[in-house]
Amino acid sequence: MWRNIASSAISFLVVVVFLVGGIILWGQNTYTAEGPNDAPICLRVDRGASMRGVSIDLAEQGAITSPMIFRMGADYAGKAGDLKAGSWLIPERSTMGEITNLITRGGASTCGTEVVYRIGVTSSEVQVRELDIEAGRYVEKAAFDPATEEAPDSFTEVRAQADTRYRIAIAEGTTSWQIVDALKSIDVLEGDVAELPAEGTLAPDSYEVRKGDTRASLIERMQTAQEVLVAAAWASRADGLPLKDAQEMLVLASIIEKETGVAAERRQVASVFVNRLNQGMRLQTDPTVIYGVTEGKGVLGRGLRASELRKATPWNTYVIQGLPPTPIANPGRASIEAAVDPAQTDFVFFVADGSGGHAFAETLDQHNANVAKWRRIEAERAQDPAPAE
Repeated sequence: MWRNIASSAISFLVVVVFLVGGIILWGQNTYTAEGPNDAPICLRVDRGASMRGVSIDLAEQGAITSPMIFRMGADYAGKAGDLKAGSWLIPERSTMGEITNLITRGGASTCGTEVVYRIGVTSSEVQVRELDIEAGRYVEKAAFDPATEEAPDSFTEVRAQADTRYRIAIAEGTTSWQIVDALKSIDVLEGDVAELPAEGTLAPDSYEVRKGDTRASLIERMQTAQEVLVAAAWASRADGLPLKDAQEMLVLASIIEKETGVAAERRQVASVFVNRLNQGMRLQTDPTVIYGVTEGKGVLGRGLRASELRKATPWNTYVIQGLPPTPIANPGRASIEAAVDPAQTDFVFFVADGSGGHAFAETLDQHNANVAKWRRIEAERAQDPAPAE
């Protein structure tokens, strides 16, 4: 009898072991299997949220099949207590393990709402944008000029949300003074900028920031990014450029930046200035005259006067020979790359062509014809300022 009892007990234990092992194996397979969601979702995790609440939310949104297995897997991985507040983009078919990693590793939110502070050459703008999950891109929900307009309610609402992302976008061609002045009014940043950065040393780009970041630390990030970009461009420069060092290259890039916003013609504009430098001609570019008047502190807001074209300043290339002593703005990557690899042309003149670009010329006669054409366009626009329908 005892043998039968012992045999039955052993058999029962074997069955139990197999059952437990089967359950564990099933749980592991479920935890690592593709998720059921056939589209990305945005999971918001509030401060103080629990893994239990998050698992239920994931199940309700169709991202996981079992809240219990999700919690057990997170606990087994040692991440149950590492939940991070924020809005997290959960890609389609993500496994429970992948979701656990996404919501416990921290960092900036990857979906939801973001506020973008755009610092431009002539004005600034604040945008409220939200990720369109299906389109996979951010769409604008509201925008306003902080200098002339009151912030909409939507801006106040998203500012109160803990998971809102913040980004500062710097336009190519802004001056260091414009950037620092604009940063003063962005209240998610703290602290002062002790010294105005040298012109040209800040990389125009989009920078993600967090509440409490310092303005000085952001400036340092911009400077580091520009140093890396300038060093790489100078190292790959074309042969025979009339530039003695990377600083002169940066000066030339800033002039190219201010002369054209048309990407396709940057290398042509660069060729004009390189040809002029090689031939000993003065650069005679209006943006350098403007910088001599404003020294980068704001926008001139009017046309240049004849007296200003004649007035000697360190930057007036109608008066000085060669390049000015400093950049006249912070150039972007494309203008820097154009400065080190200009197009191979014989152009030494260019003027606006009425389409937003420029007409280039090799001789003074060709240039005068292009100028005459531009004057006619200007006269026609003055007589009929309303655009044709």
